[in-house]
Amino acid sequence: MWKRLGTLLLVGVVAGLTVVAALRALPPGAPEPPGATVRAEGPAPLGPVDPTPEERIVIGVYKRVSPAVVHIASIALAYDFFFNVVPQAGTGSGFLIDEQGHIVTNNHVVEDAKSLEVTLADGTKVPATLVGRDPTNDLAVIKISVPGRTLPVVPLGDSGGLQVGQLAIAIGNPFGLDRTVTTGVISSLNRSLRAENGREMRGFIQTDAAINPGNSGGPLLNSRGEVIGINTAIFSPSGGSVGIGFAIPVNTAKRLIPQLIAAGRVRHPWLGIAGITLSPGLARALDLPVEMGVLVAQVYPRSPAARAGVRGGQRRVRVGNTILAIGGDILTAADGKPVESMDWLVAYLDDEKGVGQAVELTLRRGKETVRLSVTLGELPEQL
Repeated sequence: MWKRLGTLLLVGVVAGLTVVAALRALPPGAPEPPGATVRAEGPAPLGPVDPTPEERIVIGVYKRVSPAVVHIASIALAYDFFFNVVPQAGTGSGFLIDEQGHIVTNNHVVEDAKSLEVTLADGTKVPATLVGRDPTNDLAVIKISVPGRTLPVVPLGDSGGLQVGQLAIAIGNPFGLDRTVTTGVISSLNRSLRAENGREMRGFIQTDAAINPGNSGGPLLNSRGEVIGINTAIFSPSGGSVGIGFAIPVNTAKRLIPQLIAAGRVRHPWLGIAGITLSPGLARALDLPVEMGVLVAQVYPRSPAARAGVRGGQRRVRVGNTILAIGGDILTAADGKPVESMDWLVAYLDDEKGVGQAVELTLRRGKETVRLSVTLGELPEQL
């Protein structure tokens, strides 16, 4: 730790070299040593620089939105080598969406937390309770109660009409630095990420606005100060920002938040099959009549697919180093849309369908084309 004992240490970078200068305080009235006075030649200093139009937008958005951005601290319990309980602290971001105190954040910010504490913009710390979470989409809602106080909120925008190149503003708490703002653009749309459970997550917004550990759960905003995404992940070999960040589209969040508040969870539709994504090479190796679709390897007992009559694999064969169940139906279309892969099918049902709704499946069964209507069930916690 540095101590200031009459000496101020200044560190700067000049042409790639670190320069350390020691400025020693002089007693009052003491003469300056020879050569100590440096007078700069040149024009007089300019006055304050007026913000550019884009800077004014960022400044305005920050002033309006940052009071509703919160710092979330979580405590989870883990066990050491000797099975002793060891508290583990985590940190993340979130934002208030209504005056009742509901806060949107990421599931991974609050997952396994035994206690939650929220720090408001003025430094007030309040306990929070978990309302609901959806691990599949990495979303969660928590709630705080601050009687006698009107809470600021962030308006939810529309991610449906976003365009690459639009201004993107992120506010959060990277490395615990409260309400830090960074800016960039929307770099791409409809990106896909692989979740920890192996499920493909689609539709992400990519941005080059700096996102770092601690930004998770914070808002990604447009130039009007509306939430267009929830900052979730970064691609980084180093663990810090390299300009490739990802946010959950706000339209996905708007569809799920009411379910999380009402029921504490999201009911995901379930077909009840395990499938293998076809490729031209695999189709040729198995001598199949189509090259694209999903080969139904297994139909879960008492599942919606089983009740509708979908057939799974009847025998096993080895293809390379993999054992495959073949002889079942080949799913080629859902509601008339070509089935590209198993990931596509899961994403389509999750985004476009609900529990209790019907999906029309087109299947190849040998040389025949079969069409079945399947009423979707709810994805069980364990299969």
